[in-house]
Amino acid sequence: MSASAPFVRGTEAEWEVAGVGVRRQILGYGDDLMMVRVAFDAGATGALHHHPHRQATYVAAGRFEVTVGEEVQQLDQGDCFFAIAEVPHGVRALTAGMLVDTFTPARADFLTATS
Repeated sequence: MSASAPFVRGTEAEWEVAGVGVRRQILGYGDDLMMVRVAFDAGATGALHHHPHRQATYVAAGRFEVTVGEEVQQLDQGDCFFAIAEVPHGVRALTAGMLVDTFTPARADFLTATS
């Protein structure tokens, strides 16, 4: 896997549809780290899923119901959640909002989806 440019302008990076009411924008990556911005319409979901990557997610805007493993909590702007590898996790946007996901290692599947 290659790496992104050293500077990525959010106004120029392409958005891709990641689900109904969900758009994703890859902001930067290398082999061992990736940052992705995800926009949600109110009521949209990031379905419960798991993957071999560790994920830390920052709530940049909005309010979300978040499931990590067996726990469910409501998170607001400024909050964060962390999912270790293979732990099921997902979100439901209670309001329109924005998440910033970081993954280690990088999600190569996201890069092939945009190619």
